[in-house]
Amino acid sequence: MAKASEPMKAKLGGQPFSDPAWVFERKLDGIRAIARREGGPVTLTSRTGKDLSPSYPELVEALEAEPATDFVADGEIVAFDGSQTSFAKLQGRMQIKDPRMARMTGIPVFLYLFDLLRFDGHDLTGLPLRTRKGALRRAFSFHGPVRYTPHRNEHGEEFFREACEKGWEGLIAKRADSVYSHSRSGSWIKLKCSREQELVIGGFTPPQGSRRHFGALLVGYYEDGELHYAGKVGTGFDQRTLADLGAKLEALEVPESPFARDGLPRVARWARPELVGQFAFSEWTRDGKLRHPSYLGLREDKPAREVVREVREA
Repeated sequence: MAKASEPMKAKLGGQPFSDPAWVFERKLDGIRAIARREGGPVTLTSRTGKDLSPSYPELVEALEAEPATDFVADGEIVAFDGSQTSFAKLQGRMQIKDPRMARMTGIPVFLYLFDLLRFDGHDLTGLPLRTRKGALRRAFSFHGPVRYTPHRNEHGEEFFREACEKGWEGLIAKRADSVYSHSRSGSWIKLKCSREQELVIGGFTPPQGSRRHFGALLVGYYEDGELHYAGKVGTGFDQRTLADLGAKLEALEVPESPFARDGLPRVARWARPELVGQFAFSEWTRDGKLRHPSYLGLREDKPAREVVREVREA
């Protein structure tokens, strides 16, 4: 059962499409954030309810400078690498919980708002998306690091081609008349240019040669309540990541494999399946493994049990 605090989530779609009943937004490669104010200070929370405010003090300050004092808005926190939103770059802020240290990283962050759930004492979740987006546009001045997420009407195929040419992750297609539901809904659809997937880390292989801490991550996804093995990931790590992630894995180490399937490496160490990572890859193999995977970073905004294999709909 969906919780009233959960944000609305999109399903993975198939081919891009055009439809006057839909609007299309850029898919941002960051972390989801709910901005909330009830007459006092602003709070930012993840989609799992974690307090993000200490990690992004400049976003809190920008929202508190707005005249609005009663709102709940939905958005995405991002960092940029050139013109592209970069989940890997955002990692430099995600792990820091001290506001002063977060600022000292020198990594600029932005909050792109795309929906308004409550404003000035009124619940807006039952209103059509177009109406909510219009209310959002009027509710904030969108100064500094707080941005409005623009959209295109109807022409999704043309916008998708443009998005992929620009190197974006993809688009989010949304039914213009859809209400806001606290669950995953077919009224919002992800149209991806790139191949990325959230996966659970269930183990690791020993380091070899000059590498320290671990060799490769052993990752998987849930299906019918079981963790299915999706392969090894041995690239995408710098020395700091190897040390930090290695320490986390050692703290979670267990004697038995959490994976349900065979085909696991003969030499491996196992971990409680609690950490969720973001991974890029070229394709899925016929036996359900990742081809050419690379580690992008940890996700703290998604429970491990929610991680499933994303399959494009026809």
